[in-house]
Amino acid sequence: MSETLIRADGLSVGFPMGKGLFNKSILKAVDNVTMHIDKGSFFGLVGESGSGKTTLGRAMLNAVPITDGHAYFSDGEVAYDLRSISKTELKDYRKRAQLIFQDPYAALSPRMTVRDIIAEPLEVMKLTKSREETDQRVREIAAKCRLNLEHLRRFPHAFSGGQRQRISIARALVSGPKFVVADESVAALDVSIQADVLNLLKQLQKELGLTFLFISHDLSVVAHTCDHVAVMYLGRLVETAPTRQLFAQPRHPYTKALCSAIPSLDPDDRGKAQKLQGEIPSPTNQPSGCKFHTRCVYAIERCKKEEPHLEEDATGHGVACHRWQELIEPTLEMAVN
Repeated sequence: MSETLIRADGLSVGFPMGKGLFNKSILKAVDNVTMHIDKGSFFGLVGESGSGKTTLGRAMLNAVPITDGHAYFSDGEVAYDLRSISKTELKDYRKRAQLIFQDPYAALSPRMTVRDIIAEPLEVMKLTKSREETDQRVREIAAKCRLNLEHLRRFPHAFSGGQRQRISIARALVSGPKFVVADESVAALDVSIQADVLNLLKQLQKELGLTFLFISHDLSVVAHTCDHVAVMYLGRLVETAPTRQLFAQPRHPYTKALCSAIPSLDPDDRGKAQKLQGEIPSPTNQPSGCKFHTRCVYAIERCKKEEPHLEEDATGHGVACHRWQELIEPTLEMAVN
């Protein structure tokens, strides 16, 4: 059996919206999420903008406060409860868990050379004892990220988007983390460059034994890269399953709509996308019952009153829907490489 690296147990993240004594409304960006990520896996998290994907990823890095529930990290050497982690433990956790940002243009300081950008985590965390040791670590990780010695002397403005993202990846990995959150890390890149960066991440995962939480809104990218997928809607998980199983037979109406919207080169598939009515509701004014019922064509009265819970079967396929067994299709033919 696979060993769990990081686990969320009823995790919620809320942000106070109002000011004053009588206005204490809370925006629930993440609401009662339970999930686990196994060591060495490439775990995908998908959903529309505003569904809470980034907030969940940052909560697992302890970059935003957890307001309810817990998140646990254990790599065989240390074990932390991220909600009650001490400052000393947090400094150690920063070495073991890192983030790759979405925008490669905004993530790098224009006043620092590539060498200094990659070396900064080593110097801040005091992981090396001399400049020579720092330079050696920088050169090693730069080579793994397909950057040469000449690149280390330049400034970020001299590089393309794909090259800048490789610099960001090198900076995230130079401290030797076990867990990496890649937050829309290829969304700002051209399609051909996306494939190159994704292949690099998969290669680094195997070479360095990394575990990825890959956040994306592009299901075609997730199908190509991830081995397990969780679908998020309005702060809650609505479906989770191994990648091939989820794309072969999605169970939740929201997942089916997302899968149907994947572009296809087959002319016969045009016009088959299931259009979602309306927009995702505001997190400050969430609907009762199932959060998706305001946009679901299969919603019944029970959906409006009773919130479904995510239940997994023996294969690890979980779904939060009252009617999924009635709506399941025998086969959904989709090519997943």
